[in-house]
Amino acid sequence: MTSPPAEEQRLRDLALLRRVRDRIDQEYAQPLDVEALARDAFMSAGHLSRQFRLAYGESPFSYLMTRRIERAMALLRRGDMSVTEICFAVGCSSLGTFSSRFTELVGVPPSVYRQEAARATAGMPSCVAKQVTRPIRNREARTPEPRSV
Repeated sequence: MTSPPAEEQRLRDLALLRRVRDRIDQEYAQPLDVEALARDAFMSAGHLSRQFRLAYGESPFSYLMTRRIERAMALLRRGDMSVTEICFAVGCSSLGTFSSRFTELVGVPPSVYRQEAARATAGMPSCVAKQVTRPIRNREARTPEPRSV
């Protein structure tokens, strides 16, 4: 059983981690790095990364990229911006990194997603489309099944 001071510290750490996660959710399009997030949470970058992973199952950077990809998916479904414009709009500074991470999480490149999502979510309310098309984290994207001839 944990002692009361240890439990209080754990709860304070969880509150700090929640603030870090909320900041990522709100400022995903801004240039964010783990060092700055850690500094604002009064932790070292290593400690923040370890504690964040324990609490949320992924690193702060991975969580940030997932938020950016989720927003990019919504913008791609909307269809009025280029992939490059979307890349920079969601806070990514490299089109190559953006496309690689997008493909890793979603299973298809952004341009293919735009075409497929437009058909798949036609007539669907945006709040439902967001839930249905939510990216899968931690390299769990489904790969296309091989077709039998």
